[in-house]
Amino acid sequence: MAVFGSRVAVLEKRIYRDSRLRGVAFTTICVGAATGIGLAAHRLTRDRPIARTVVTAAATWAVLGGTTLAKEGVHMAGSLEAGDLAAARERLPHLCGRDPSRLDESELARATVESIAENTSDAVVAPLFWGAVAGVPGLLAYRAINTLDAMVGHRSPRYNRFGWASARLDDVANFVPARLTGLLTSALAPVAGGSPRRALAALRRDGHRHPSPNAGRCEAAFAGALGVRLGGVNDYGGRLEHRPELGDGPRPAVADVRRSVRLARAVSLSAVALAVGARLLRRA
Repeated sequence: MAVFGSRVAVLEKRIYRDSRLRGVAFTTICVGAATGIGLAAHRLTRDRPIARTVVTAAATWAVLGGTTLAKEGVHMAGSLEAGDLAAARERLPHLCGRDPSRLDESELARATVESIAENTSDAVVAPLFWGAVAGVPGLLAYRAINTLDAMVGHRSPRYNRFGWASARLDDVANFVPARLTGLLTSALAPVAGGSPRRALAALRRDGHRHPSPNAGRCEAAFAGALGVRLGGVNDYGGRLEHRPELGDGPRPAVADVRRSVRLARAVSLSAVALAVGARLLRRA
């Protein structure tokens, strides 16, 4: 997907205008191209089951980011456990876009837990969901949508209009997967020493309070499962965003980072099992 990102960046330079219409055209071209490649691969392997399996496996490997997410979480946990805040601050941009320069241990832990919660859906559950629904075209289309949202979907003077279509399309694509992530997180809360009832209560009570229609579901469920309180003021390079509090209990501590990684891995494995089961049922 790095190749896709570089091509998108080139196209953006050529097509960019501070206009929603240009943004719609940009999004349509990028997502259409990725979907077209997926459809071509689907048709070329229609009567070749071994080739279809290889292509599906390759596409799935290319779009999933669960292993990288867990690895970054473990790195952050190690730095925080060692008391090396400089290393943790240097590592945080691998997980999110917040300014880490003034974050203390607790805020670094909170940022990590929130990023792991949201990205468990974005990097694992959502692509698997769309792969189960639409095969290789669904996998590639979703990853294109999510990549565009990361590149141009954030609120800033440059992308407020141009990135509108990419951001809204990402909201639609993640609507079901985010809620599935919340439910899986609640069910698997005991993996992190939590309570399914408490996680589900936080999901139902607080999930809608987040400014994102989807991220809040994931973060609220993780907060309930871990027994912590997420949300607060986030600094994105001088742009401050005040997020509502999600869950009850204390702010995340260093130990909660590894618990969140363990929970994310369990949710990811469950999502894999569900996706495989759904595809087998469709074939049957």
